Amino acid sequence: MSAAASVILADLQIVSAARAERATDRVLGACVAGLQAFQQRRFAVTYADLLSSARYGRAARFFLEQLYGPADFSDRDAQFARVVPALVRLFPAEVVRAVVVLSDLHALTEVLDTAMARHASSADWTPHRYALAWQQTGRRADRETQIASTVLLATQLDALTRNQVIRRSLWLMRLPARATGLGGLQRFLEAGFDAFSAMDGAQELIRLIDSRERAFAEALFALDPADAALLAWFGRSGEAKRIESAQDGRIAAV
Repeated sequence: MSAAASVILADLQIVSAARAERATDRVLGACVAGLQAFQQRRFAVTYADLLSSARYGRAARFFLEQLYGPADFSDRDAQFARVVPALVRLFPAEVVRAVVVLSDLHALTEVLDTAMARHASSADWTPHRYALAWQQTGRRADRETQIASTVLLATQLDALTRNQVIRRSLWLMRLPARATGLGGLQRFLEAGFDAFSAMDGAQELIRLIDSRERAFAEALFALDPADAALLAWFGRSGEAKRIESAQDGRIAAV
């Protein structure tokens, strides 16, 4: 088995174990589901300008729907696990590398969500509870890795969309992918390709995601959970806009 296949399978096993633990502990499962929904709402606030942008809206929604939120990808992951050797054999190497990053990010996110939920006092998350759970979990280095992996995945998707040979190869993979049980992965990759292709270059989007997520993480771990500067990240207040402006400027004419 190839190194890439081994990594993907190991990541999927981590995800499966996290889900199995939550399935046997309903309170923990409810806290994780609430957390994932809360994080999706936070993303929608932090990137409200990008989501409403003609240029960046499609890609921002791709991240919101595919990497954030409480969507259940159990069936898709189970399909992947069964056909990982075929995935590595059939898809171009550049695509496989992106899938490895995706699987690493997927596993880390599931582990972190479970760890945070263990510190939850309720499945009804608030900004205060969210920040306190991050601080009690104490996994700032993992949060930084999570951000770096998100940025790397976006960078890889951007590079792939610029390669017409890869795009053509992915299109030709539709029928083989469906026949070998890789339809879920195919749809994910095509959605990413289409979203990034529509931007005609994602460097600015990637820079904004990187700078905002790092600034948010800094606030999460450095400030008191009740601090107004931290709470502003969860709402479109004047303070939130001021913080974002100081970090990366405003999006204009996009």
